[in-house]
Amino acid sequence: MSGDPVPIGRRVAYLRVRRRLSQQSFADRLGKSKSWVDKVERGVRSLERVSTIREIAAVLRVDPATLLGRDVQPAGVAERREGVARIRAALSTYDMAFGRPTGREVMSPDRLAREVRHAWMTFQHARYPRLVELLPTLVTEVHRAHAQDPQVGRAAVVEAYRVTAALLVKLDEGSLAWLAADRAMSAAAGDRVLLGCAAVQLGQVLRASARAGPVMLIAAASQIAPGAPEEMSLRGSLLVQAALIAARAGDDRVVGNLLDEAAGLAARVGDGHDHYRTAFGPTASSWRGWPQPWSWATDGRRSPSTRRRSGRTDGGGCRSSTAPRT
Repeated sequence: MSGDPVPIGRRVAYLRVRRRLSQQSFADRLGKSKSWVDKVERGVRSLERVSTIREIAAVLRVDPATLLGRDVQPAGVAERREGVARIRAALSTYDMAFGRPTGREVMSPDRLAREVRHAWMTFQHARYPRLVELLPTLVTEVHRAHAQDPQVGRAAVVEAYRVTAALLVKLDEGSLAWLAADRAMSAAAGDRVLLGCAAVQLGQVLRASARAGPVMLIAAASQIAPGAPEEMSLRGSLLVQAALIAARAGDDRVVGNLLDEAAGLAARVGDGHDHYRTAFGPTASSWRGWPQPWSWATDGRRSPSTRRRSGRTDGGGCRSSTAPRT
């Protein structure tokens, strides 16, 4: 409808997965059937009524223009490139490593934590242009805080790098996303929980680049004891990321084992939480609708076990913390 190369059905599917909604949950919110949603996402059924597009956009919490692919204009592309260049410059500073004083007042830990939370909320609401503007300053500030007090500023550094990596994956800036994720892993060294958090974003980068298997994420998950809901969420999110990578390789047995454990953890965590920015729970980790993201993970080559599971009537949709890229 807008000349955008990505079909609107696939864009709907992408945005639905990003919102961590199963096809059934999405259909229920629209007052439609799951079959209707599936046909729309596969391009079998077209979306031509403006009112329907608006309803879908409202459920997905995006502007209708985003749904139609009209949110990227030539001027916006230029601005994005400039913003990414500023992020690259911020990531290229090494004040944190040398502990070099900056001569400027450093943000208090409380304010820094608020700024990091705000960045994550901006990302979760898909306000990517705004986040591109915010991140260079945020990365610089966490560097300064860490240089002044490595222990106090450490968690903020990891979280700032995590949200930076998450954004860069969305923007298809693979090399820079890898740098941000690697920085997060380095800053988290020695802390199992922080390492697990950083590994979530590293898993997203690995999955986007299709360069590695799930071993690293499985190892990171094994370091997180499934005790409190927070730890179960983190472990489960790592397992789902590992499953998506294993799905790309067509390793059905590993995928099934990982998702079974993740589903068990999700049931214990419950829905409606965002521990460690994972949004992990039953809706994010159950089985219904799994064939759609699995097929994306394998570049359209659905595995035999996926076809078998597509006939299941129980469970919910399996969703990773990062939707497939368009």
